[in-house]
Amino acid sequence: MTFSIDFNLVHRYSCGPTVYDHAHLGHACSYVKFDIIRRIITKIFGKEVVMVMGITDIDDKIIKRANEMNISPVALARFYEEDFKRDMEALKVLPPTIYMRVTENIPQVIAFIQQLVASGHAYATSRGNVYFDIRSWEGRYGKLRQIYIDEEEEMAVDSDKHHMKDFALWKAASPQEMCWDSPWGKGRPGWHIECSTISSLVFGQHLDIHTGGIDLAFPHHENEITQCEAYHQCQQWGNYFLHSGHLHVKGSVKMSKSLKNYVTIKDFLKKSSPNQFRMFCLRSGYRSGKKNPYDEKLGGPVHDLLLRCMLCIFMSEAELKGFSILRFWREMTDFLGW
Repeated sequence: MTFSIDFNLVHRYSCGPTVYDHAHLGHACSYVKFDIIRRIITKIFGKEVVMVMGITDIDDKIIKRANEMNISPVALARFYEEDFKRDMEALKVLPPTIYMRVTENIPQVIAFIQQLVASGHAYATSRGNVYFDIRSWEGRYGKLRQIYIDEEEEMAVDSDKHHMKDFALWKAASPQEMCWDSPWGKGRPGWHIECSTISSLVFGQHLDIHTGGIDLAFPHHENEITQCEAYHQCQQWGNYFLHSGHLHVKGSVKMSKSLKNYVTIKDFLKKSSPNQFRMFCLRSGYRSGKKNPYDEKLGGPVHDLLLRCMLCIFMSEAELKGFSILRFWREMTDFLGW
């Protein structure tokens, strides 16, 4: 399905989770910040946001974790996908208009790659891999991070790529790995092609807003732009790329699963409320890095600011309804449980 041009609609694509583990506060910070922006676009500017979120439900990490747990990658991915959705609901993050799983769009991914090959922007190798030919896009690659192609870059000894910066569109399957048939043999999609395909299926050759963490700007979003503009033969595929800052732990170290320094959303919400976390996110620009709310003692300044906002709302509503101060105070204390 695709949406026709409507200036009251805002088309937004969000990189969703790779579903192999519980979501942590770094993920939460990004999704909450963009949820606040979405609400501003809708409630302040009166635009309807049509939002698609891609779910990466096949990936090296998913396969590795499934093997460790002796379950199928599909079962693992479905469990953590639902777990992620419950976490977002707990944080009061509005759901997207539609979730789209990679594994349910494999034929469309293959067709996307075939067109890139046919137009000379991609090539298949004897090993069954397919890569985007970065030199076919020379002069236009690197819009987000000004990446330059170095013809003198050395290749890895065992690589079947033509150029160091060429990136995978289709990955040949390893033995006993979840895979699909394709014109190049059994395999599965590369990471970047998933989002390009899913977004293009819904929005076609034009996207208003693309969101994700700052770590996705390169190479993920950079490669998405390259693929989509080559596929659609357009000058500009996406209008705005919004990247949220990292959540930092102990100075400038980002919270991440690979560093094993994360706090899950579930553990956090055992001690703090969703509203406190949303206020914590609201206290800085979406691109700004944030300290771990555990380090900031969230119950102090954030709680006070949240309480002042609640008081302001109650007083405004009381005035509009013509409540007496006494009645307002009774309703407020009842609401707060005092």
